[in-house]
Amino acid sequence: MNQPEAASAAPADPNALDRETIVVAGVVLLGAIMSILDTTIVNVAIDRLSIDFHASLTTIQWVVTGYTLALAAVIPVTGWAADRFGTKRIYLSSLALFMLGSALCAVAWSADSLIAFRVLQGIGGGMIMPAVMTIMTKKAGPHRMGRVMGILGVPMLIAPILGPILGGWLVDDVSWRWIFLINIPIGVVAIISAWIKLEPDTSDRAQKLDWLGMALLSPGLTLLIFGLAESANGGFGQLKSWAPIVAGAVLIVSFFWHSWRKGASALIDIRTFTHTRAGASAGVFALFSIAFFGALLLIPLYYQTVRGASALEAGLLLAPQGIGAMITMPLAGKLTDRYGPNRWPACGIPLLVIGLAPFAFVTATTSYWLLCSFSFVLGLGMGMSMMPTMTAAMQAVPAAAIARTSTAMNIIRQGGASIGTAVLSVILAAEITSVFGSTIGGNGLESVRQLPPAQQAAAQGPLAEAFASSFVWALVLLGLAFIPALFMALGKWETAEESAAPDGAHVVLE
Repeated sequence: MNQPEAASAAPADPNALDRETIVVAGVVLLGAIMSILDTTIVNVAIDRLSIDFHASLTTIQWVVTGYTLALAAVIPVTGWAADRFGTKRIYLSSLALFMLGSALCAVAWSADSLIAFRVLQGIGGGMIMPAVMTIMTKKAGPHRMGRVMGILGVPMLIAPILGPILGGWLVDDVSWRWIFLINIPIGVVAIISAWIKLEPDTSDRAQKLDWLGMALLSPGLTLLIFGLAESANGGFGQLKSWAPIVAGAVLIVSFFWHSWRKGASALIDIRTFTHTRAGASAGVFALFSIAFFGALLLIPLYYQTVRGASALEAGLLLAPQGIGAMITMPLAGKLTDRYGPNRWPACGIPLLVIGLAPFAFVTATTSYWLLCSFSFVLGLGMGMSMMPTMTAAMQAVPAAAIARTSTAMNIIRQGGASIGTAVLSVILAAEITSVFGSTIGGNGLESVRQLPPAQQAAAQGPLAEAFASSFVWALVLLGLAFIPALFMALGKWETAEESAAPDGAHVVLE
């Protein structure tokens, strides 16, 4: 055989994604983009919602926290529901529920009604990403996990760029109600495409739901986040704050004990995270989610309340972060496929710390060029950290455990976002009270807004100081995330096949 013939006979890349898989990816990403885009759109509208509904930041923060809390509460059941009723049915149902919640949010008449409808929207949104990951994993196979994670990163790339800009434009020039109405046409296209293109459902009626695990985990997460949010009104010393926190923590710890005993039939098998590098990945991802998504709430608020930026201007100022992520996320995917995922979170987290550092020293006149430049670095760190961390967990477990591991990582991401937004909002309120003392009352940003214009102008410097102190806490959490990231990078970990062996359930460190 001559050389040209040999070249033509060479097999194609077995890990390449075929056309059918790419089509399926495009279909399910419509739903993923809609779900994630909604979160970033709402972030830039928080200030306007607080003003229009005459609500404090602590109250209106539940528009974000209630949504992410609902996501975290419903995600645990999604894996079982997909096995029991079929992934296609669950995906279509979640899209329909998300659209219903969006339509109701658009007609909300008060802060309380908006929060309630956001919870309904979150129940639908919570099932979208786990269903998307399950559909893509089954379609592409575990051996193409790196490329799958690269595709699933697309909505995370687009959302930080388009979300704040689109949300800012809608809030400033149209109406905040359109940040929810925009989901309706996207959802219609997503449902029709999924109905046509996704393969018929396969269901397993023998699947049994871990009712005790569900009864422990979902209420535990709910109580924990509720207590954290309530601590803004009087601190952690009040009964309405510490009692739910303690009760939630007890329920979550009880779930860990229950899962350890029940094993593979548990809602989430906690032993998967002790026998593989998935545990280190979970630690990195938890601290990353708390710090990063909490900071995403504070950054646009700083631009709008301290610098007087409109919602659209705040969105544009966040764009460099999304551009940075767009550069490193595909690069991280290629590096993960070639060298493995272990070392890249330890490379990305220092970039996150560097990118967020200037915000810990902001004033009322800090250069926009400086902040945007470091926001770009923050985005670089996000792209280098997030998807390799999830890939490290997914590749560390046997194929049979991928769905449950995906569920767990989505719980960590959404639960961490809820905790981050709650905790950093509480810290910001406390810092504002500390800086201003009793001169403005105890309602944080709401009290500052009620000051006469001349006093508001004079308050910008102290207000910037309160934001800077709050960003320090986000920096601390990101710094702590480097510890499990370094552990994951330096450890010698077993493969999924080895960890699946009866006696191969331990980690060896070099």
